[in-house]
Amino acid sequence: ETRDKMISSCVPTMLLRSSSCRSGSSITHRLWRAAATSSFSTSSEESQAAPPSGPLLDKISVIGAGMMATAMVQPMIKSQAQPASQFCVYDVSDTAMEKMQSNYGVQTSQTIAECLDQTNLVILAVKPQNLTPAFFEQFQASTPADKAMLLSVIAGTPLSKLQQSGFARIVRSMPNTPATIGQGMTVWSCTSNLTTDERALARQVLNSFGKTMYVDDEAFIDMSTSISGSGPAYIFMLCEAMIDAGVHMGFPRDQATTLVYHTMLGSTLYAMETKEHPAILRNRVTSPSGTTASALYELENGKFRTVIKDAMWACYRRSLEMGNNDPNVGPYRNHYQPPGNDPHNSNKPN
Repeated sequence: ETRDKMISSCVPTMLLRSSSCRSGSSITHRLWRAAATSSFSTSSEESQAAPPSGPLLDKISVIGAGMMATAMVQPMIKSQAQPASQFCVYDVSDTAMEKMQSNYGVQTSQTIAECLDQTNLVILAVKPQNLTPAFFEQFQASTPADKAMLLSVIAGTPLSKLQQSGFARIVRSMPNTPATIGQGMTVWSCTSNLTTDERALARQVLNSFGKTMYVDDEAFIDMSTSISGSGPAYIFMLCEAMIDAGVHMGFPRDQATTLVYHTMLGSTLYAMETKEHPAILRNRVTSPSGTTASALYELENGKFRTVIKDAMWACYRRSLEMGNNDPNVGPYRNHYQPPGNDPHNSNKPN
């Protein structure tokens, strides 16, 4: 009983200690409902998934058959937003293509040009290092349908780079792996030439595997990579550490896992539904001279907040580097200018 209390009672405080949380499918209906009603700022547009009313497009081509491509394709097929037969997948790995074909029933192609033939939408889900001139030449040699769109999920790759594909209508997005169960969080932007209907179509595609947030300035996508894009990895590492600690205390691993996962889920729902500031919720868990206060003392001594923030800044800088942008931003750097704001020089020198 004591070990149970130590794990489940302190987790909400650890979660709320580091940052404000505003944010599966069948895990809980309440999570989906809460996610659909949460609020966002940063002059962005948010939306929730709507029930599909037929195939989204005649043909969707997917270049890349890795984890992120699967995370996007699977929920679209499962929700019947797009039939499997109307997906065409290409990957340099025959094994990866065969796996997607076997698991989901999609079509495959042996060349990029064949995959893109008369396609309405191209989902680009390859590694950034694959975006070579030779790679884009294969796009330029293809014959997509009129007004076809390119939708990229590649980290750190700006719209200007993606224009080398020859596509005029481009959407840049940053989803995350919970998209696999229809609970993704995707931040996206697009070229200015997309019409209202084309933006609505892009939003509908992205909505099919979770929640979306549109931003006018694509610089916010690099920032979101450090929050929602890579954020699941931070959460999983925290879960891993807590589960291991529970096992060290004496819990069987399956029981420690259940305690941690459901405490994470309940804490997130609680924060989203109450809409209270995380500090207020944390204080409600923390009794004077109690067990949670003792745990928080150690977290503060270990610079828990600072480690989380530094990790997010490091992720953001790496995203900028991958797009050949200046990564010299953030605390103790020479300059930092948030999108839409004036530059400031209040950071401390090294």
